[in-house]
Amino acid sequence: MADPILSSPPELALGLALAVISSSDAPLLLLNERLEIIVASRSFCRVFSLNPSNVVGQKMADLGAGEWDVPQLESLLKATASGYAEVEAYEMNLQRVDRSPRRLVVNAHKLSYESTDDVRVLLSVLDVTDARRSEKQKDELLREKAILLQELQHRVANSLQIIASVLMQSARKVQSDETRGHLQDAHHRVMSVAALQQQLATSQIGDVELKPYLTNLCGSIGASMIRDRDVLSLDVDVDESVVQADKSISLGLVVTELVINALKHAYPGQRGGRITVSYKAAGSGWSLAVADDGVGMPTAAEDAKAGLGTSIVKALAGQLGAEITVTEARPGTLVTLSYAAESDSKGQLTPAPVNRPV
Repeated sequence: MADPILSSPPELALGLALAVISSSDAPLLLLNERLEIIVASRSFCRVFSLNPSNVVGQKMADLGAGEWDVPQLESLLKATASGYAEVEAYEMNLQRVDRSPRRLVVNAHKLSYESTDDVRVLLSVLDVTDARRSEKQKDELLREKAILLQELQHRVANSLQIIASVLMQSARKVQSDETRGHLQDAHHRVMSVAALQQQLATSQIGDVELKPYLTNLCGSIGASMIRDRDVLSLDVDVDESVVQADKSISLGLVVTELVINALKHAYPGQRGGRITVSYKAAGSGWSLAVADDGVGMPTAAEDAKAGLGTSIVKALAGQLGAEITVTEARPGTLVTLSYAAESDSKGQLTPAPVNRPV
């Protein structure tokens, strides 16, 4: 069924179009095939400081002081009038000698009348100068913040390296084995944070890829605590999980504590073996495990808690909402932090039943 407006006599259709456009709150122009203005909305004249009585009949390129004489816009409008194209969100600068440039978004569509071959082009103009200025200011602010963040990360990295070096030098100088051990532990914890900071520095969104992070972290611990990698190895088996920075901090510190504990207690003397750090995610749940094939846990469960379930690990597990399970692996020990969405556990240390070989 034909549209009653577009199929009306051309005089009626044109009269309706003129009335609608003239009273519109949006900056609109109705052009003929020669790009002469048939009618302009009052808002168009007001926004662009034009005298309404002088606009009708002018070519668009002649409006104002010539600022509308834009060859590319004219070519697009001619193509629209010929039916070969439509102007969709074309952005342009409107430059007047006595004013600052304005950024405009132009749309143009050909109107078809069933009862006449006259060509009419409806053109709308949106001034986005303020919006683009705000976007530019936002982009500049983001760039400034990125530069400041990069500088901050650089300073943090330097500070962590200095702290780690001081701790290691102090550990080498002290006579007390106990004090030396505490200083070395502090050094490894600082290096854990340093590894995370390095990983965050390469991230664009503040999230952390666990595989390279935990690999670098364990590499750093192994380099400082394992004398012979052929005798004692530290392996990492981590999936492609990406986690938020705060979660990665807790996971990294847990790994640091458990790996250091295994290196200290699971392999007395020159005993060799393998320590494995693994992380696997499944849906909203995940599990982190540190396993060794060393001498195993003390006989009493409470001694196992004291040796493996340190206050730091339990506190971090509580932050993660994870359950800690200690399993005698025969040989060695397996410590697992597991999280499931429905779990109510908050950092409880649970010695698991011993799986004795058949």
